[in-house]
Amino acid sequence: MTRIIAGAAGSTTLRVPKSGTRPTSDRVREALFSSLEARGLVDDTSVADLYAGTGALGLEAASRGAVEVSLVDRAAPAAAACRENAKAVQKRVPGLRVDVHAQPALGYLRTTAKTFDLVFIDPPYDVAESEITDVLDALVSRLTPDAVVVVERSSRSPEPSWPDRLRAFSKRAWGETVAWEAVLADD
Repeated sequence: MTRIIAGAAGSTTLRVPKSGTRPTSDRVREALFSSLEARGLVDDTSVADLYAGTGALGLEAASRGAVEVSLVDRAAPAAAACRENAKAVQKRVPGLRVDVHAQPALGYLRTTAKTFDLVFIDPPYDVAESEITDVLDALVSRLTPDAVVVVERSSRSPEPSWPDRLRAFSKRAWGETVAWEAVLADD
């Protein structure tokens, strides 16, 4: 069972598509968000959850104080689950704005005018590293100053190829999962 762990929508159960998604475990989400919240990186933010799956990362941020969330996943069943899960969280978080986009992450970044303070990139483990590099390159122009990007991958995956303006500052692993954090640096 996948659920929101903490915050205003804590314990809300999230719908998971029958196949094609690998929701971030409760343990990993709790560790990520404890760290992000301790640094004041969640409250009053605009968040993008790319390769959203169930929307668990973006909606966890919403439950903990983010004010706007964009959930992006190309798979129709995942986008449908995101819509349903967003409605459940919005019932418990008044004023929360959530947009769901059923399209590839790269296409979304190339067409949106939004900017983000916090971005989660959690693609299926079989997504090519070159695709992640392209998404990171397109993402830079969509980030606010000092924005933080979290990339979650298999522990067997190499570190992402960061664009010049993104500086990795953290790497943590939990079993099969590893997460890198990077910050948008000044030119």
